[in-house]
Amino acid sequence: MNSNKPQARSLLNPFHPDNDEAYQQWRDEKLHNYPEDLSDLVVEIGDPRSLKKSEFEAMLTRVRKANMVVYAGKTGTDPDPEIPLAMARYFGLQGLNRNWLADETGLTSLTVREDGVRKNYIPYTNKAINWHTDGYYNIAREQIQALNLHVVQRAASGGENALMDHEMAYILLREQNPDYIRVLMAADALTIPARIEDGKVARKEEPGPVFSITAEGNLHMRYTIRVSNVIWADDDLTREALAYLKKILNSNSPCIYRGLLEPGMGLVSNNVLHDRAAFTDDAEHKRHYYRARFFDRLTGTSLYD
Repeated sequence: MNSNKPQARSLLNPFHPDNDEAYQQWRDEKLHNYPEDLSDLVVEIGDPRSLKKSEFEAMLTRVRKANMVVYAGKTGTDPDPEIPLAMARYFGLQGLNRNWLADETGLTSLTVREDGVRKNYIPYTNKAINWHTDGYYNIAREQIQALNLHVVQRAASGGENALMDHEMAYILLREQNPDYIRVLMAADALTIPARIEDGKVARKEEPGPVFSITAEGNLHMRYTIRVSNVIWADDDLTREALAYLKKILNSNSPCIYRGLLEPGMGLVSNNVLHDRAAFTDDAEHKRHYYRARFFDRLTGTSLYD
């Protein structure tokens, strides 16, 4: 398709709930030979800082199919931040979200913090984190399109992740009821209340859709399963759609991949749905993940590429 024809692109976009013919064609292609197990998404590589062409192509193939790939590298517990930063560059990622709790490199070190401001935020504890996409509270022009993780050290026990391609969630919802997609695309489907600190607004209220179509024609998902500090549209159909989505995420669907990442492994993704189990550290195994969020999508993985 000609990427210089945005109007034609919009009319043919399979993610628009009224474009049933385009949707069915895209859906059938999506489901053909879709990965059945997390092992199908794993690519063994050497050093992410010097990725071989064959390694990159194997990774790209999986991301194009499932919006994610898990690499198993040989860097072990090497804490060099250049490892995930180099991986991001291979996929053309430039718009790193340098959030206020990030390291100087722009990466976020996810480890248990017992002092400082970070201890007040769940990612820096050993508690479970329920289903979400990253940056669901971001403003509209700063939505997170890509999420990468790199494991320096795993916990002594626990800390498994579950992963689900947001396009598969879209398919399951649309197949159940196309109106679920319509209400989840509403501009006020999900609102994050303002964050107040010391009596001042630190972050404004942020309404927006769950599913949206980007300017490039790709599907983006903004979601959290949490019930506190979230305002959902107050209508029966939205509640029904959310209940069905929650049912999917709490099921044993073959579309959900579960596993424990070991040191040297990592996730490269177009901000797929994910969660994290609670975990326990010990003296030798203190869980340390690097997290990198980007405002751009992985190069070569757009609908019209």
